[in-house]
Amino acid sequence: MPTILRIGPFRFFFYSNENGEPPHIHVQKDNMLAKFWLSPVVLAGSTRFSAKELRKLEALVTENQHTLMEAWNEYFSG
Repeated sequence: MPTILRIGPFRFFFYSNENGEPPHIHVQKDNMLAKFWLSPVVLAGSTRFSAKELRKLEALVTENQHTLMEAWNEYFSG
């Protein structure tokens, strides 16, 4: 489960067996988890994050979309 970024308390990662799905990123903070599709950036689902935190996460994913997509493509094409 490669960690791509850490921003504040948030860890951005994907699971190594998810290459059958469209590009996406999981975000974790403590016992909270969210999943965002990367192209376009859209919330796929979440557990325990507040609406305010999800808006912040969506902005962070959007700001780092290029880096996250590069990491996804590099990992799953290699």
